[in-house]
Amino acid sequence: MFEIKAKDMRGRVGVLKTKHGNVKTPALMPVIHPRKQAIDVKKYGADMVITNAYLIYKDEDLKQKAIDEGLHELINFDGPVMTDSGSFQLSVYGDVEITNNEVLEFQELIGTDIGTSLDIPTAPFVEREKAESDLEITLERAKEAVEFKKENNIEMLLNSVVQGSTFMDLRQECAKELSQLDADLYPIGAVVPLMESYHYKELVDVVMNSIMYLPDNTARHLMGAGHPMVFALAVALGCDLFDSAAYILYAEDDRLLSTRGTFKLENLQEMPCSCEVCSKYTPDDLRAMPKRERRDLIAQHNLHVSFAELRLIRQAIYEGSLMELVEERCRAHPALLDALRQLKNYNEDFEKYDPRSKKSAFFYTGAESLYRSEVLRHHQKLLEMPKKRDLIVLPPGRKPYSKFISGKLGDFYIYGDKKELDLDNADFMVLDIPFGLIPLDIDELYPLSQNAAPKIRDGDSKQFIKNFFKDFCDNYGQVMVHSRINNDLDLGLSEKTDEEIRYAKDDVRKLKAIADYQFGWGCGEALFKGNINVEKSKKTGKIRHIYDGKTLIVNMRASDSYLILSKEGARRLHASTAYPKNRVVVNKDSEPFALDGKSVFSKFVVECDENIRLNDEVLIVNEEDKLLAYGKSLLSAIEINNFQTGQAIKTRKGFKK
Repeated sequence: MFEIKAKDMRGRVGVLKTKHGNVKTPALMPVIHPRKQAIDVKKYGADMVITNAYLIYKDEDLKQKAIDEGLHELINFDGPVMTDSGSFQLSVYGDVEITNNEVLEFQELIGTDIGTSLDIPTAPFVEREKAESDLEITLERAKEAVEFKKENNIEMLLNSVVQGSTFMDLRQECAKELSQLDADLYPIGAVVPLMESYHYKELVDVVMNSIMYLPDNTARHLMGAGHPMVFALAVALGCDLFDSAAYILYAEDDRLLSTRGTFKLENLQEMPCSCEVCSKYTPDDLRAMPKRERRDLIAQHNLHVSFAELRLIRQAIYEGSLMELVEERCRAHPALLDALRQLKNYNEDFEKYDPRSKKSAFFYTGAESLYRSEVLRHHQKLLEMPKKRDLIVLPPGRKPYSKFISGKLGDFYIYGDKKELDLDNADFMVLDIPFGLIPLDIDELYPLSQNAAPKIRDGDSKQFIKNFFKDFCDNYGQVMVHSRINNDLDLGLSEKTDEEIRYAKDDVRKLKAIADYQFGWGCGEALFKGNINVEKSKKTGKIRHIYDGKTLIVNMRASDSYLILSKEGARRLHASTAYPKNRVVVNKDSEPFALDGKSVFSKFVVECDENIRLNDEVLIVNEEDKLLAYGKSLLSAIEINNFQTGQAIKTRKGFKK
């Protein structure tokens, strides 16, 4: 029902499958009032809409027409339709004249694609007793809805809404309980008041404490989120669907949406974008129009801006530049900047979903970039890395650093106690923003060379790398710091060394270091033993193929310098690592297909290394650890374990004899 096509952070481009067609996500569902439909939203880009089943149920004329002709005919929309159960009216008026089972039966009767149980939306910042009481009813009704669907063999997809107000433990409890049910989608409810009051930091907490405890194989819907300025942030948190009547409600009030906020028509001297409306009309033209005509045109603009933003977000996910877009959007308002800064509290969770390599370079846009997954992952790798006795720390230069380093490296200061320098037993690293210390032997790996930062360093980034440098240096017997670093970071070092320091390039040492970083420490020695022959590109001089004699071990990917296994490389990696390291384990049904080189589907995976990320090179084995094949992961480990449909591994070669 839901498949992931591309990933970045927790954001995903996916396909939601319904009986009235497939929807590419992230997607916006414009709200259609069943009696007051103003414009044809499908004409302006809507693939899916949402309407209110309770309003139809309460209106005898609408109710009978929906029963006789169907919901899609009633609202003149032939694509997928989601219906709300009346929860919004319940939150506003305190009561509705319908039961949970009645609204479920009615939604099925009129042919809705995705129905919703009658949850209790609990406003933010209420008393805990109120939130607990409402949550108990919400969970009871969600269970009742799932049982109703099963007992009546209903095809309608079912929403189970996460509630819990602003109590994070209640959000977690609700998400865990709902995850045990067999629901099809998981909306996150009662967040509109947070957005209306600009409590975006609290919105991050509510969304993350819901989504972290929901399954990854379903779509998540942020209820009532319809302003384009929050879409990028919400998608990065893991939300797939949005709904709102903002496009028409704002138009009624002569307000135009944008990714930077909202414009009042009365204040506009210029139109804010290049959509058909903004290109054709001036603010004076709109102000001179009759109210209804003006409203419809502004609504068209609002839809255009919203759908354009979602297209941009999907493209950013394909490229791997979603966080750059999030950081850009969150600088549109101080409250959004608070939300961006709140993300660092969840960076360990984001790292589990973030691909190791991306098409787009890493752009440093401010101190918030220091807490991104790529930086956290690199620091974790460095802390795990076996240390040599000495450390030589160099200033940044042209990337890749190792390619442009030669000869005597300059003046060095002694950090800590002085000892006799042993260059053969020393790690050479560059100190740079945003990754801190970068070993020269792996500096071409993504994103250690594929990044850009301003030449004028901000104070936060300088303090960040200074702190990391000082903590990391404790692992070494002796540290030599280049004079430029001593001056830039104001380390206050005074004792210099007279020894001449040079960096000796070595292709095999470099390959071993990359293999250790990519597959685990010790894998380099196991992969690159024997008569190693390195073949380079005649055009670029970069390493391309690595052989033992004439037997191919690995290829090096030009775009990011990661190693691509061959059959021999897979055998060596398998022999040198313990189960389940670097492995995806398949059941007996899948064994013959893997041996034959066929792709591995998620439902056949029984276990996998928790450190696997999207696009990683992996070994495919059976439950006895027999090597069946090798390939590229299409999902992260946590998603492979969650999904029951779709491909998990794109197999390169099987070991069928």
